[in-house]
Amino acid sequence: MSMLAAIRAPARRAAFVAAPRTTARSTMRASFRKYSTESTEPAKKSSNTLLYASLGGVALAGVGYYFYTSSSESSKQVGTAAKSAAQSVKVLANFVPTKEDYQKVYNEIAGILEENSEYDDGSYGPILIRLAWHSSGTYDKDTKTGGSNYATMRFEPEALHGVNRGLNIARSLQEKVKQKFPWISYGDLWTLGGVVAVQEMAGPKILWRPGRIDGYAKDATPDGRLPDASQGADHLRNVFYRMGFNDQEIVALSGAHALGRGHTDRSGFEGPWTFSPTTFTNNFYTLLLEEKWVWRKWGGPKQLQDKKTQSLMMMPTDYALTTDKNFKKYVKAYAEDQDLFFKDFSKAFSKVLELGVPVTQWVTSEPWILKTTEEQESK
Repeated sequence: MSMLAAIRAPARRAAFVAAPRTTARSTMRASFRKYSTESTEPAKKSSNTLLYASLGGVALAGVGYYFYTSSSESSKQVGTAAKSAAQSVKVLANFVPTKEDYQKVYNEIAGILEENSEYDDGSYGPILIRLAWHSSGTYDKDTKTGGSNYATMRFEPEALHGVNRGLNIARSLQEKVKQKFPWISYGDLWTLGGVVAVQEMAGPKILWRPGRIDGYAKDATPDGRLPDASQGADHLRNVFYRMGFNDQEIVALSGAHALGRGHTDRSGFEGPWTFSPTTFTNNFYTLLLEEKWVWRKWGGPKQLQDKKTQSLMMMPTDYALTTDKNFKKYVKAYAEDQDLFFKDFSKAFSKVLELGVPVTQWVTSEPWILKTTEEQESK
């Protein structure tokens, strides 16, 4: 049997299993009504173009279904490729969920941020940002591997990498949302979670758009691509330059440490960076410059604590931002101007969330700004 025939046969079987002939036409029509997205720049398309694109999407979906349920590694590789192609077809045919659908997902995530007042400082926001960052920051611009496209932290060994300890909590939280909105990919869900957390904790608006697909364990990246907080300035540059960032972006992204805290059973570090770990501010920079930091004497990894209250902490990579001349100039700038920090962080974080995603997969040429729950309630 030829390779083409091998693909056609399971595709036909999957298509008939997934959608009986008596309901296929009505199902397709309903899907178009539910998931069509208007293009921001309408272009004239013939009915044949839409028909062929739609049929191509159905065929590819059938191929993807068969290969995704197959146990062989080669089948899974073809399945991932088919799903990527199907996503591109969806983009061309505008056969995707609407912005309003994603706003509903946003709202669902926002609703779980503070559902457990006993967790840390009363918010899951910081750990959702960490999940979004760790699932995206594995990108390598030279090999074009890693990034947010395949959501490979779902698989071992990536899920067990030391830097990802504790993120099973965030993944479990997002699984609740996934069950309610099964059509969203994990990559889109996790990155959107980071957007929600930043915006709902009084941070800047983050440009975001959907289009990521879910891959397999073979797509996972090796350990060591994310920053090691025990290192210094050279290490930060090696890690972030590999992703395509510069010194200013490194410092801007580090400002997210205004949120959350270290945990001895995860990173090994202990304590919050700021006095308001659930509010997005430029306090990370002001505290870095204004407080006197001393090495903490304890049994854990090397970290600094503020001399005055001994309740805050900074990791070696944080403190390196003040000892490196080029990094420090940006620390000063952001400490003096929160609006500047918000602007630069928003741009850099949006860039992080799109690492590794082929341009053809985006469902919109321009990213969206989704509304906060407060903005929606004030209408």
